[in-house]
Amino acid sequence: MFEEKINQLGFELPEVAKPLAAYIPAKKIGNLVMTSGQVPVVKGEMKYAGKVGKDISEEDGQKAAQICALNCLAAIKGVIGSLDNIEEIVKLTVFVNSAKGFTSQPKVANGASELLGKIFGDYGLHVRSAVGVNELPLNAAVEIEMTVRVK
Repeated sequence: MFEEKINQLGFELPEVAKPLAAYIPAKKIGNLVMTSGQVPVVKGEMKYAGKVGKDISEEDGQKAAQICALNCLAAIKGVIGSLDNIEEIVKLTVFVNSAKGFTSQPKVANGASELLGKIFGDYGLHVRSAVGVNELPLNAAVEIEMTVRVK
């Protein structure tokens, strides 16, 4: 059901991204699944690199956040087998590789939040932090961690 919705929205659930270092993509503890930070990598290639507000636009930052959210969902699926086992999205932490003076991190994070709302409806409502940072791994524009509650 949720994967069908992703496809209907014109997106594709990717394969789980390979970790960049010594960690696992996601971990289940009780009825929660938490992801490691996911960057906007598509088929092994960084799609959005650089500082939002300097190297890339706010709109492209939102697209990067969408990719990160999809990569989080792929990591979660790798642990629980099917996205239909998700009961709700609990929390997002969104890190934005920000140019000096850029303060629209919440708008960038909306790329992910709004996509999750379209996929999961009311079950996609979540708490969130949107944080501006000086650098991210591989010069990624955005990195997202996600926590979900599962059946």
